[in-house]
Amino acid sequence: MLCQIVLFDGFDPLDVIAPYEVLFAGSMAAPGALSVELVSAEGPREVPSGSGLLTLRATARLDPQRADLVLVPGAVGPLGDPDDPDAPGSEDTIPALLARSITTGLPALLKEALDRPDSIVATVCGGSMVLAMAGLIEGRHATTNHLGLDLLDATGVVAIDARVVDDGDLVSGAGVTSGLDLGLYLLERELGPRIAHAVEQLFAHERRGTVWRAVGPVPAAF
Repeated sequence: MLCQIVLFDGFDPLDVIAPYEVLFAGSMAAPGALSVELVSAEGPREVPSGSGLLTLRATARLDPQRADLVLVPGAVGPLGDPDDPDAPGSEDTIPALLARSITTGLPALLKEALDRPDSIVATVCGGSMVLAMAGLIEGRHATTNHLGLDLLDATGVVAIDARVVDDGDLVSGAGVTSGLDLGLYLLERELGPRIAHAVEQLFAHERRGTVWRAVGPVPAAF
C-alpha cells in the first residue's frame, strides 16, 4: 500500500508530520505492507510551509494511479517571511493559501484519486476545504478545523463536527492534532488493530473520540 502525502505552498507542517510519522511507524510494524512518501502536484521540489516555519522536500509527483492512499493537509499562513511584513506572501491568509492550491494541477490529480476504485483520499484540517473548494466532495460527509465547519458546509459538503469522519473512500480529520488520530485510524482500518495498537503504544498517544460514520440509527434530539 502506497501513501502519498501532498505538499503545497503554505501547507501546515503538523498536518503533514503527524500522520507521516504515524503511517511510517505503521510501515515498520508491518514490513512490506505500507510505504509513505511526500509528493507535490508539480513533482520533486522544495515546498515552503506557511508562516515560514520550515520547508520540506517532495520526492515525487502525486500519482493517483500509483497511490492507494492520498493525504491532503491544510494550510497555515502567511506564506511570506515572518520577519519581514512587507515580503511577498505576507498578506496570505489560510483561505487564500487554500484557494491558491486549487489554481495548480492539484485538483485534477485529486479528482483522479477520488475516481479511482479502491483508493482512499484522506484530509487533515483544511485539507477537506481544498477538496471542497475544488468542487470534488459536494454531498459527501467530512470534517475540518472547527473554525471552518460553517465554510465547509457552505460549499455543499455535509460538515460533521467530529474528530475523524469516515465516508468510505474519503476519510477526514478535524484540527491539526487530529492527524495523529487519523493516521492511527487508517492503520487500524487498512492494516488491522494490532498494527495500530503497536504504533499507538510507540507514540504514547491514545486516539480520541468516536470515528463518525453514516451507519446505525439517527440519534434523537437531546
